[in-house]
Amino acid sequence: MSILVTGGTGYLGAHTCVKLLEAGRDVVIIDNLVNSKANVLDSLEQITGKRPLFYYGDLRDGALLEQIFGKHEIEAVIHFAGLKAVGESVQKPLEYYDNNLGGTMALLECMQKHGCKRIVFSSSATVYGMHNAVPFREDMPTSATNPYGQTKVMIEQMLRDLFTADAGWGISILRYFNPLGAHESALIGEDPNGIPNNLLPYVVGVAAGKYPCLNIFGDDYDTPDGTGVRDYIHVDDLAAGHILALEALEQGPRLDIINLGTGKGYSVKEVAGAFERATGVHIPCKIQPRRPGDIATCYADIAHAREYLGFEAKKDLEQMCASAWAFAKRKLMQK
Repeated sequence: MSILVTGGTGYLGAHTCVKLLEAGRDVVIIDNLVNSKANVLDSLEQITGKRPLFYYGDLRDGALLEQIFGKHEIEAVIHFAGLKAVGESVQKPLEYYDNNLGGTMALLECMQKHGCKRIVFSSSATVYGMHNAVPFREDMPTSATNPYGQTKVMIEQMLRDLFTADAGWGISILRYFNPLGAHESALIGEDPNGIPNNLLPYVVGVAAGKYPCLNIFGDDYDTPDGTGVRDYIHVDDLAAGHILALEALEQGPRLDIINLGTGKGYSVKEVAGAFERATGVHIPCKIQPRRPGDIATCYADIAHAREYLGFEAKKDLEQMCASAWAFAKRKLMQK
């Protein structure tokens, strides 16, 4: 029996694959490498001593999905695959709807056909929109300020409807906040293709001399220092949360929605300061206009994750920064 990880060579997917492999699970990955690199597979093997099976391709390729489900006994799916840049989604909404919704539809149809009814879905805190008060709770209404977030809202509804139609499914919707950091081995971390859309890879790029300064998009938000506040969680903690969610589904069919975060918010300036303290490297900053679709403050109520999964984030902001810098330095030495 195998676990299929969609987007398994990506940042979150790779760290979750490490946890699965270390737990003795057989792992099959499908990824189109749009925002990741195939050499991640080598790193997974170095870390765990095992190499997951890999299929290069798109989830919208029904024939490829049929091949995977026909050849392997897939007992559950952890679904990370999807386009994920907020700004790009505002510029290319149709591409995001086609990729994220179309890929998920094809995946669920194939799962249903093959009797695989257990899925952990990688959702996002962006589904809470702009009008909920922090901390965000799972029972709050959802909305979205951008097409990326809207695809997450729509997929969540798709999964709810699926469970209503067939309560034999086990569905865990994980709304996670802002992952940072890298694996302790420094062999895998956030390594996007092109200019980073997330904060810490950009900070790392500034520290490495790749970019002249950190662009801070807006310093006039209603926050203590005017910059956006987010709930940052170490990617290793987030990966552990996915394993706990998978194990919970193995107890029987259910639909659950769970926040994964730390329950604390840090501003962009605080992240830059934590990076400087953790690494000793100065990060010059430049204020830019706000980005379309961004909100001022976002952090989680984590009571449900704590009670239902026994989940608790263990690593702090400076550990996130230090591990990300260790990963970046290792990459720089390889060049």
